Amino acid sequence: MRPEASGVGTESEGPSSIDVPRAGEGVLFDLLANTTELLSFYDRDFRLTHYATRLKGVYGAAVALGAAIWEIYPSFLDAKYRDEFLRVFQGGSPASIDLPRSSASAPRSVFVFSTANGAGIIESRDRGGRSVAEEQEHVILLHQATHDVLTGLQNRRRFGERLQQAMVALGGPKPKAALLQIDLDDFKAVNDTLGHAAGDTLLQLAAGRIRDALQDGESAYRYAGDEFAVIQLGKEQPAEAERLAGSLVDAFKEPFVINGIPVFVGSSIGIAFGPEHGTDGEQLMKAADIALYAAKTDGRGCARTFNRSMLLLLEQRENLRRSLRTALERGELYLEYQPLIRPPSSTIGFEALLRWRHPDVGIIPPSVFIPIAEADGLMDEIGRWVLEQACRQALKWPSSLTVAVNLSPAQFLSGTLTDTVAQIIDAVGIRADRLELEITETVLLERTIDNIDTLNTLNVLGIRISLDDFGTYYSSLSYLKNFPFDTLKIDQYFIADLETDLKSQTIVRSIINLAHGLGISVTAEGVETSAQARWLIKENCDCLQGNLLGRPLGAEATGDFIRRSPPKVVREMEKSNRAL
Repeated sequence: MRPEASGVGTESEGPSSIDVPRAGEGVLFDLLANTTELLSFYDRDFRLTHYATRLKGVYGAAVALGAAIWEIYPSFLDAKYRDEFLRVFQGGSPASIDLPRSSASAPRSVFVFSTANGAGIIESRDRGGRSVAEEQEHVILLHQATHDVLTGLQNRRRFGERLQQAMVALGGPKPKAALLQIDLDDFKAVNDTLGHAAGDTLLQLAAGRIRDALQDGESAYRYAGDEFAVIQLGKEQPAEAERLAGSLVDAFKEPFVINGIPVFVGSSIGIAFGPEHGTDGEQLMKAADIALYAAKTDGRGCARTFNRSMLLLLEQRENLRRSLRTALERGELYLEYQPLIRPPSSTIGFEALLRWRHPDVGIIPPSVFIPIAEADGLMDEIGRWVLEQACRQALKWPSSLTVAVNLSPAQFLSGTLTDTVAQIIDAVGIRADRLELEITETVLLERTIDNIDTLNTLNVLGIRISLDDFGTYYSSLSYLKNFPFDTLKIDQYFIADLETDLKSQTIVRSIINLAHGLGISVTAEGVETSAQARWLIKENCDCLQGNLLGRPLGAEATGDFIRRSPPKVVREMEKSNRAL
């Protein structure tokens, strides 16, 4: 049972009282639940308000909320001991009191200190000659050893101990322990943009929201970095864990205000139950971690409970990860090329698209394997291969045609991207202006100054730079002002409903006009219908790309496509426009 907070002082009363940690009742409850000390607190009526779990193990039924202090320590009825206790209780300085003992028992003493609403007692069976000052320091060190300095929550060490204790205490299939792993969404962006001090403040505020959501039988921990955990005991499951997870997700929907700036950081949560999902702490942590990964994959800002299918998906992902490390040397990666059409004239180039044909699974979408390659540090090697293959293929086309290659944000991290591009251009012997490198706005959000410098260097080399998926990320107009992009690519999200949605039409028209005003060419991606193409041509979109105009082709098929006249659909639309 979790005691109420009414009888515990949380602030120092001056030199005569212990400075009980200010983090509040949540921290105090964690301390009492986990300390091995015989610690207890009493209100002004000498009634027990809080006590350490171990105290009940020593004194049994005598320890109950509301019990009088003399029911636990009868010696305080004796005037010899009572007077000293009352002196401290009334605001006097802390004192160590040696209690009487029987011939068979070990020496006992109690360290008594006043609080804002009563008194606290730490009993020691072997003080080892500690002074009053040493006893006070011992209380503080006890808290520091088990709690995170920044947030006041219990620390990783205590988390491991308490989780293992909770698993050992499970007496059968019916009782359950719930573990909630909590990860902050977009914390790194706050740290990078507002600084580490703001990041620390955010962690403190986040810990406060977690603590505020806790109820009886729930204790919170800062596990590592921006990762937190809650252990939930003695609850009806899974309902109570899901209730708490929902409360935490909702709590993080409100902005955090740091230095007057509203900051939005959500929470993703993975839930696992013991013994159902693990019979020891390590197994339960793994299950909760897998569930957390599922929550992140499903869009973040949500909670997911572990199930076996998650484990299967994770195992499949790990198998893909291992296979991807050897896919390049085994020749499983290849490129396809999608035409870029400038109506009404002709094909002006191709975009190189990376593909993976797994020997057992078949074709694996780039949206699946590229994030794995980025996370595992494989994009430098793969990206170099893609760039070289695309440039060599472009040499087989007429010299007027360009080749566009996508760059991953991960390729900017090594600091060698410009050298790599320059070396490949020299080695292959292709003109720099025939190469267009496509980046997304996420590149500009990471290490912004370094990445802009890299792009400027590439631009000086004569390479064309395209801003891909424009409009789907942050779309800061400062990018367009501060860097001379050659092309803006409008994401297919805005093209898909272009025929019927007035908002999409307004956005696309505005992007085209904005780009042309800045001297930037515009390419529309995902053109799938004649009506979409007709509308874009009417609005003077410079280039169209999509399955309507040409599906991705193998390297050999690009030659046949080039030799053909412009796609029939383009000619027909051009005639239709002239007739209007």
